[in-house]
Amino acid sequence: MLPAAYERPMAVLLVLGGALACFAGHRLFRIVLAIYGFILGAMMASSVMGITNTTGMLVAAAVGGLVGAGILVFAYFIGIALAGAGLGAFVAHIGYGYVRPGDPPVAVVIVLAVCGALVAMVLQRYVVIVVTAFAGAWTVILGGLALAGDMRVLRAAAGDVWILYPLTAATGRAWVPAAWIVLGLVGTGMQLGVTGKRR
Repeated sequence: MLPAAYERPMAVLLVLGGALACFAGHRLFRIVLAIYGFILGAMMASSVMGITNTTGMLVAAAVGGLVGAGILVFAYFIGIALAGAGLGAFVAHIGYGYVRPGDPPVAVVIVLAVCGALVAMVLQRYVVIVVTAFAGAWTVILGGLALAGDMRVLRAAAGDVWILYPLTAATGRAWVPAAWIVLGLVGTGMQLGVTGKRR
């Protein structure tokens, strides 16, 4: 998404933002929404610019990031529903991959996304904790791999302005999903036991 010179600072921001989401996502949910809204908005806006237009990409990323952050912060319940829908769609993709190779049917993704959104609205606190812990864990892993100079992650995040596919990091590495699950569970436990306790 961004020029190569900005890969390392963005990787550091991914690690820091991911750690914040993973271990204190419920307590700081509006801040976490702002961070992920900024990342999503920046990705979408910067992908519209040509790869050789560095200034245009940076301006588009900044403006798109601010718009994305604003939308998710001011739309708190929409953010919760989107978090649940995203988790449902993610489960559809991961679960279907174990059944047969390829992408799941669109109907399966839609049904699980809708179910995830409905469950998220009913069980807001727990869904926010689980989603922020696992989303933060994945972001930490992606940022860490990018900092380590992993070319596949760097290409996914910066090399192709049209595609950002975070699951690229898991291809051919059995330890990545295991590390993601362990870190996500640790983050969930930390939030349930310490940072996400009701005041």
